[in-house]
Amino acid sequence: MHAYYADHFVLPLPEGHRFPMRKYSRLRDRLTQELPGVVMREAPAASEGELALVHTPDYIQGVATGSLDPAVQREIGFPWSPAMAERARRSVGASVAAARDALAQGVAGNLAGGTHHASADKGGGFCVFNDIAVTARLMQTEAWRLERQKMNVAVIDLDVHQGNGTAAIFANDPTVFTLSLHGEKNFPFRKEPSDLDVGLPDGCTDAPYLEALHQALQTLEDRFDPQLVIYLAGADPHEGDRLGRLKLSADGMQARDRVVMDWAWQRRLPVVMCMGGGYGHDIETTVQVQMQTWQVALGYWQRWHNLRR
Repeated sequence: MHAYYADHFVLPLPEGHRFPMRKYSRLRDRLTQELPGVVMREAPAASEGELALVHTPDYIQGVATGSLDPAVQREIGFPWSPAMAERARRSVGASVAAARDALAQGVAGNLAGGTHHASADKGGGFCVFNDIAVTARLMQTEAWRLERQKMNVAVIDLDVHQGNGTAAIFANDPTVFTLSLHGEKNFPFRKEPSDLDVGLPDGCTDAPYLEALHQALQTLEDRFDPQLVIYLAGADPHEGDRLGRLKLSADGMQARDRVVMDWAWQRRLPVVMCMGGGYGHDIETTVQVQMQTWQVALGYWQRWHNLRR
């Protein structure tokens, strides 16, 4: 199973910045040491043409040159630097490369990504470009160009924060179904309507969360017929997350991942996985939750591998 990383493009963040940049390299280290079935590959950079499938030319140029309006830059949450611009392109390229692998091998993933707060003409919430949206649009374009086939894409966003940017981008696109299961009172406070939004109360625990997820997936199935799934497997619904406000246990988080992968397996759907948020009081707790997600995904890859033997 292929996993794409870009953690060596490190943002020069100010001392005390709340974004846990170190979690990316720590996850790669642990996957390399503990899950040899996950093969690491350096993320390519998304091209300007690929980004332009979703983002406006002025915004792409502003990120590249550092010429964004200061208010727009502040909304992203990172100070501009060449490393920020390069990492943003690599984060998108990682999801694109993982999607191509998933279509061939069943599942692949991005060790970062899930930048669902970025809209067509601006970023937000530590998201510069929207890797989910670019990946969906590019895979649809390639499916039509190479095989003359239309492709429906389901976005299953289980980050604790609502995917407002993704929802806005695909608001009038019947070929992409956006599902967001999130904390109702959490960021962003102005939410964009997804095709299916499930807002959960603060303190939501394993059982009601999993029940809501099962119901949401049933609704997705009733309303949409996907050929590709993009799964945003945020670690921030975990009870140890300082920004999440939900109370899922480690077992509940792993059960969540199994529910999604089992649902996809029953329909033999390729899955692109990206990691989204994770802001544990202890960074090792966040990384452990992500490790569980990759264990479940590796099991999914093995099912596909056995199917094709």
